[in-house]
Amino acid sequence: MQRCLELAALGAGNVAPNPMVGALLVHNDTIIAEGFHEQFGRAHAEVNCINNVPAELYQLVKESRLYVSLEPCNHFGKTPPCTDLIIKHKIPTVVIACTDPFEKVNGSGIKKLKEAGVNVITGIMDTAALELNRRFFTFHKKQRPYIILKWAQSNDLKIASSDHTRVMISNELTNRLVHKWRAEEAAIMVGSRTALQDDPSLTTRLWPGNDPVRIVIDKNLELPAHLHLFDKTVPTIILNNLRQEEDGNNNYYKTGNNENIIAVTISILRLRNLVSLIVEGGATLLQSFIDLGCWDEARVITNKNMNIGNGIAAPVLKNEVLIKKEQLLDDEISIYRNAAGSL
Repeated sequence: MQRCLELAALGAGNVAPNPMVGALLVHNDTIIAEGFHEQFGRAHAEVNCINNVPAELYQLVKESRLYVSLEPCNHFGKTPPCTDLIIKHKIPTVVIACTDPFEKVNGSGIKKLKEAGVNVITGIMDTAALELNRRFFTFHKKQRPYIILKWAQSNDLKIASSDHTRVMISNELTNRLVHKWRAEEAAIMVGSRTALQDDPSLTTRLWPGNDPVRIVIDKNLELPAHLHLFDKTVPTIILNNLRQEEDGNNNYYKTGNNENIIAVTISILRLRNLVSLIVEGGATLLQSFIDLGCWDEARVITNKNMNIGNGIAAPVLKNEVLIKKEQLLDDEISIYRNAAGSL
């Protein structure tokens, strides 16, 4: 099952809103084939695994165990049900890490396999499987995207100078890591001040991978049209009080003077099937998520050799639990989880 999870992780950034899934066939303790879900809309892990069985070993499939990191699907979506494929190939035993919470599966895949006489074993490394697909599980169990907060701060806990002038806090290696993070999420969000002061592209240009859908708050549509966010190269959602229409890749959502912009954002992401969101600023927007307790993970980059002095204070986390800390040159990267946000 550990190998299944390693295979599943290879689909990171390419399979959402589907979960990452790995599968392998084992005959007499020997792996005879492996597969994983590689791309949204394409073959699932079980299909790829069975298709990867060498021709000379095909006769062993009906004598093998199938290990899969998530319950096989039991419905027609972009692809046919994997349960039917397993039954067709007369695989006698299926070992599953955890149940799929998606309403069209949620135990029905296991039920169908058992009814067909398949020996089903569940709960193997289920904690690790939940962790791997925490975005997917959060989306379906909590009915909202998995929310990551990210910011860079100086050693004296400032994120910008007092006049909001942009300060390059993180180093080149950390910047590449941030772009890797972006490639792993479905959407990315900033507030209007960050958009105006920093003019970010919010793309993955420093890392191979898909660009997340961009979200920016511009209540009165006052941000200048020349900003990178409006270049129409990436689907972009503009939350505002005035306009509801699509203009190329720019999608204007009229929020109706709704003060709870976070609730509106979550509703839109849910509607568009975007399972995760990384919020990159500014301080007011980040603190709003924190104060509402609406966050799952925080990634804080601290330049230990920089002090800004009189500047904009960094957000302050609440109910945080430190999960990991690492050093990249002069940047200390701390990963926190929300203690109240476990699945």
